[in-house]
Amino acid sequence: MAGWKILVVEDDQDMQNWLQVQLKAGGHDVVFASDGAQALMSARKEEPDAIILDLGLPGGDGLVVMNRLKGIKPLANVPIIVLTGASDQPGFTERETLAAGAGAFFRKPVDPDELNAAIERLVSFKDQMFDA
Repeated sequence: MAGWKILVVEDDQDMQNWLQVQLKAGGHDVVFASDGAQALMSARKEEPDAIILDLGLPGGDGLVVMNRLKGIKPLANVPIIVLTGASDQPGFTERETLAAGAGAFFRKPVDPDELNAAIERLVSFKDQMFDA
């Protein structure tokens, strides 16, 4: 497994800590943002290989953030993995999230092996598609 730079957009400190441990164990570099504005700024600055995005963020929902990220040309093809604790309210379902452009959808708590496998699959696929 290759190590990639992962931007984690998550406002819960305990979840940030857990994700950092899991992603670093998978060989990845981890950068954090805790709200939508920070996510957009960090994504532009850090140019991550993948983004893990919580949907329930302070100051706006994650789908708005995802749509904005997809609209920034250098970031449009960065895979986004949604990781949410939100219930099946409108805009927070797996179907709606994947239709909006997410590459994978997980509910908290997530199995770390499944999360790392999704990162591997999505980033490898993106690299094959856009480096060819």
